[in-house]
Amino acid sequence: MLTPVPLLIVPLAIYNIITFLMPGIAWSTVLTTISMLSGAEWTISMAETFIVVSLFFLFFEILKATRITHRSIVDHMLSMLVFVIAMAEFLLVRQAGNSVFAILLCIMLLDVVAGFSVSVRVAQRDFSVEPRE
Repeated sequence: MLTPVPLLIVPLAIYNIITFLMPGIAWSTVLTTISMLSGAEWTISMAETFIVVSLFFLFFEILKATRITHRSIVDHMLSMLVFVIAMAEFLLVRQAGNSVFAILLCIMLLDVVAGFSVSVRVAQRDFSVEPRE
């Protein structure tokens, strides 16, 4: 039922919720520090966690692109629409003009390009022409 809904709209919504509804929270906020066996301290910020979560959504979007159905074209068009909206937000909204949003935008662009590429590749395998005898 929710197949044609682009999953990357979730990270975009999360970004906007954190940025506009919780303005006191900075993306550089350290969520945790992990002591490594080497003795190094690995600090994980909210921005890094957000990017990793967005990459998981990208993974599932690419998995969705491997299926060929009549809904896949709608899914690609909606993914392109989400990318265009995010690009407009990046260019026009002050709070979106940072590296975290730029990386999210790159993830969305990769989703659009990979979605079309994977769909075309899968469609080529489904289409076979037998030579005439």
